[in-house]
Amino acid sequence: MSQASAAPGRRLGNAGVQFKKQGRFARFMTSEKTSGVVCALPFIIGFLVFLLVPILLSFYYTLTDYSIIGEAEFIGLQNYIDMFSDDKFFKSLGVTFFYALVSTPLRLVFALFVAMLLLKNSKVSGFYRAAYYLPSILGGSVAVAILWKQMFAADGVINQVLGMFGLETDFAWLGNESTAIWTLIILGVWQFGSSMLIFLASLKQIPTELYEAASVDGASKARQFWKITLPLLTPTIFFNLVMQSINGFLAFTQCYIITQGKPRNSTLFYMVYMYDESFTRHHAGYGAALAWVMLLIVGLYTGFLFLTKRFWVYDEEA
Repeated sequence: MSQASAAPGRRLGNAGVQFKKQGRFARFMTSEKTSGVVCALPFIIGFLVFLLVPILLSFYYTLTDYSIIGEAEFIGLQNYIDMFSDDKFFKSLGVTFFYALVSTPLRLVFALFVAMLLLKNSKVSGFYRAAYYLPSILGGSVAVAILWKQMFAADGVINQVLGMFGLETDFAWLGNESTAIWTLIILGVWQFGSSMLIFLASLKQIPTELYEAASVDGASKARQFWKITLPLLTPTIFFNLVMQSINGFLAFTQCYIITQGKPRNSTLFYMVYMYDESFTRHHAGYGAALAWVMLLIVGLYTGFLFLTKRFWVYDEEA
């Protein structure tokens, strides 16, 4: 074969190989796997840069004496050892446990009660649902915290309302150790809106045939609630319990704005103490260790709730 006749064949062969490579590249770029990776890449990068790296960095700082403005000095486990001799650490931990374990059940009970009241549809149901949900949006804000502080002051609205009923008093609700924490718990219970909406959605999923059959059998409303409504709501109760308990352990604004931990650290939340150690006293290494201890506590508590789940949560597939 002559060189003149072989050249077009080689050109066609090279073009075929190039076209084949372009075809593979096009198929690779348009494949579902590539599309999935490309779509997820911003979230993966965000997770690595803004979450995983800071988490690992914060754990490193727990092993150092770090003040943010200076160099970190490696001290091993000294920050964790210091916690055992820190009375304020145990005090804030106790206050936070009390707040989370008391406010969470009260909030769920109140949310379920209001959800059952709003279960029936009417022309004003939408308005009431929005009105009751509003505290969940505003309850954690600085403005509401300042308002709450004014309400429970010695000359606040609460004492004035009591005076209208003949109970004249200038009692400082936020200045007394036995009542200050309860003002924060009441604020926490008032933020029941998100749990209420979840309960409301779950209540609507319960088949009405069950209530009709129970009514035919003569079951009272109370018995229907205990035997039908409550068991079928246990998955929702479990979900709300986990989420609201975590929120309770991580509460910050209420204490920081309203009481600043006063009087005598009786309302000192763990997160406020951690913030104070990190950014006010510039013990960032110790503050990071406090954060990791709280992470461990929340993880253990959530794990405990999951262990108890099979004893009281209704499982349709079981």
